[in-house]
Amino acid sequence: MSEARAILEKYSVVAVVGISTDPTKAAHRIPKTLKTAGFKVIPVNPTATEVLGEKAYPTLADIPEQVDIVDVFRPSDEAADIAGQAVEIGAKALWLQIGITSDEARAIAEDAGLDFVEDRCMGNETRSLGITKH
Repeated sequence: MSEARAILEKYSVVAVVGISTDPTKAAHRIPKTLKTAGFKVIPVNPTATEVLGEKAYPTLADIPEQVDIVDVFRPSDEAADIAGQAVEIGAKALWLQIGITSDEARAIAEDAGLDFVEDRCMGNETRSLGITKH
């Protein structure tokens, strides 16, 4: 079983850092795909109050519930900082979207026991593997 499949099958609460309010952007379409598949999507965007009908939070630390996966739609040079935040909130996995890679983020996540995926689309993986949470 691939690590991506294991993460998607095991966890269901996804905090999306860098989610977009613009429906034309992947950072909006992919979280919508996850929500449609039954994942609980928690938007993290400091300039939004709501995305996809869900309350948005300015930072991961502001989320008042347990987060399973931190899905990252931010530049690679921000990934290590986000990895540290994911560790601090007790997330179980860190997922960096297509085009986002960071050896430092990987080290932070794996040293803390988080599952880690980089440079892969969580929405595409969910669809291609037929994962649903309904």
